[in-house]
Amino acid sequence: MSGQDRREAEVRRLLDGPRPAVPTELVARAAARGARIVRRRRVVRAVGWVLLLLTLVAFGVWAAAEEPWRARPSDTAPPLWGGD
Repeated sequence: MSGQDRREAEVRRLLDGPRPAVPTELVARAAARGARIVRRRRVVRAVGWVLLLLTLVAFGVWAAAEEPWRARPSDTAPPLWGGD
């Protein structure tokens, strides 16, 4: 008997035997855990969107105040006449 056949025979033996008792509250616990996971994902997604929105607003306010698209004035002025 090969290793594959031996494993299949063992699995069949386990599946044909008596099944273990399942706790009665297992379904309620699984449903509660699933609800917590879904709620946590929703909260994380909402927080992410709020942070993205706040970042965009902050960038807009900064851009409106600083106007980075305009050329900065130079700190030194060119000479007014001949440069002697």
